[in-house]
Amino acid sequence: MRPMSFGQQGGPQSQWDPWKPQSQQPWTSGAGDTPDWAALAEASETRNKRRRLLFIGGGALATVAIGTAVAMAVVSASGSDEASNKPSSVPAGGDIPSPTGTGAPSFAPTSAPPPLDPKDFVSSKSKDTAPLGPQILFPGTQLTMGSTVYKKGPTADTKSCAAAAKGTLPKVLTDNGCTRLMRVTYTKDGIAVTVGVAVFDTAAQATKAKTSSNDKSIVASLSGDGVKDFCNSAVCRTTTNSYGRYAYFTIAGLTNGKDVTTKDTAVFTTGDDLAEFAFRQIRRRGEAQASAAANE
Repeated sequence: MRPMSFGQQGGPQSQWDPWKPQSQQPWTSGAGDTPDWAALAEASETRNKRRRLLFIGGGALATVAIGTAVAMAVVSASGSDEASNKPSSVPAGGDIPSPTGTGAPSFAPTSAPPPLDPKDFVSSKSKDTAPLGPQILFPGTQLTMGSTVYKKGPTADTKSCAAAAKGTLPKVLTDNGCTRLMRVTYTKDGIAVTVGVAVFDTAAQATKAKTSSNDKSIVASLSGDGVKDFCNSAVCRTTTNSYGRYAYFTIAGLTNGKDVTTKDTAVFTTGDDLAEFAFRQIRRRGEAQASAAANE
């Protein structure tokens, strides 16, 4: 008869597993059936280690999962950027509809006022109010035109315009209401030129005086202050023009009393230079007054 085994009652001996709550605890078969406390402590430590390993493993898996989610988000964002960079079928600039609505403020079109015209300020007595005189129009003691220097001679100023004119010019000046006639003479190398500037109340009167003049409308030459008489009996060269309410005339000749011919080109050049200077001075007068009015 076989002896009985105490660890086997009706089936195979069960193995104790610390992770199975229902598994049998190992007991020693010592006297009094006292538990093996050392074995129990070792089993408890084994369970704690396994739990820590599971927690660490779970954390690593969670980190991997978060990293995967971030990578997927980056890939998704990158895909959106690529899609946005692809050309799309946008209509041509002329076909793009304009934005509608009243959100944007609208302003009435504005424009800067037109600049003041200098000629307006020398075209009528009411606007042309700056000081006026032969020394103002023709300042200094000499005049330089290009590389040529002309010496300034005598000046004259009269309100009797006809008294300072010859030929048909006295009548022209009187008929058109000339109120003042200023003269100045310049000389160079045996050539003398007198410039006469006639003043009217309006530009229309000055224009009429210019168009009514002819080759016999002559401003009287002005001598004195070292300038000999000229163009009293000899043939001289004359010019006529106007700007604003001013008509200006020149007479150029030789100081030796000889007639001017077409060969005397220096006389023509001198007359043209002085006529140009008279025009510039009148225009500058208008520019100065226009500038002053703009700054008020």
